[in-house]
Amino acid sequence: MADESKSSTPWLAFLVGGLVVAVAVIAFVVYSGGGLSKPQIPSSVEVDVNLPKAPPIPDAPKLPDAPMPTPK
Repeated sequence: MADESKSSTPWLAFLVGGLVVAVAVIAFVVYSGGGLSKPQIPSSVEVDVNLPKAPPIPDAPKLPDAPMPTPK
């Protein structure tokens, strides 16, 4: 009688091999300078902001005169 025990070792080896290949491809792209390129940053930025003029502030009300002290 033949031994018919099933093992998951081939699938595990295939999965680990795929992960190793994926990591190798990512490492090659990163270290070779490929992939995402750095955006060019402008050396100077000119900003022109035109704000509306603020309305004038109204005059504050006058304070009443101080009361006269009462004689003692």
